[in-house]
Amino acid sequence: MTPIDRLLGIMAKLRDPDGGCPWDLEQTFATIAPYTIEEAYEVADAIERGDMGELKSELGDLLFQTVFHARMAEEAGLFGFDDVANAMSDKLVRRHPHVFADEAAKGDAVEQKARWEDIKAAERAAKAQHGVLDDVPVGLPALARAAKLTKRAARVGFDWPSTDEVFDKLDEEVGELKAEIAAGDLDKAREEMGDLLFVVANLARKLGVEPEDALRDANAKFVRRFGFIEAELAKDGRTPDQSDLTEMDGLWDAAKVAEKAGPAG
Repeated sequence: MTPIDRLLGIMAKLRDPDGGCPWDLEQTFATIAPYTIEEAYEVADAIERGDMGELKSELGDLLFQTVFHARMAEEAGLFGFDDVANAMSDKLVRRHPHVFADEAAKGDAVEQKARWEDIKAAERAAKAQHGVLDDVPVGLPALARAAKLTKRAARVGFDWPSTDEVFDKLDEEVGELKAEIAAGDLDKAREEMGDLLFVVANLARKLGVEPEDALRDANAKFVRRFGFIEAELAKDGRTPDQSDLTEMDGLWDAAKVAEKAGPAG
């Protein structure tokens, strides 16, 4: 028995109405979807931390999510795990003619990327997805989806010529947000905040930066520097709520200096 056959068998047993797990039996595509997203993030987290042992475990958890969805689909007479694997294999072969079939399709990375996009466009047309933005997944994290939406629109020429125009738009959105805050209209301020974040995602895309990755790094930096503040205050037997903004701001600056100095500093 192969490892994947063993996993498929375990999943089938968990979903067996006769002796299976009550929790697993209650699940649907909709209830499992949040766990699938969570497992994908945990894979990314293990990679970020460089923990290869944890990555092995998290990849297993993510694989189990695929097996879970495939099992529910099989029970509904829709498709099974083999269909999922075959569909992925077919897609990879179709999208890589320069590797699997057409010698004439060989070229540099830029040419291959352009051909990849042409193939994907043909696939969207075959699915009757005629809109440029039709298949940008709604379930993506909002910041990542914003960058993907602007990237897709840019392919058909709907894009600012340079980052200069994006910065101008950024200034405009900041001004509009300030105006709504000053007017006390929090509903409109929320809308303007969304517009501002969308422009930031667009700027990231123009710079070749993945906004989710950049924000993840910023989050890690914040956690690291705030931990420095807590550690410094703990030397005096205090916690942040026993300090004040001026002191913590100074410790924040000290954390930045310590980071620049590095371990040897």
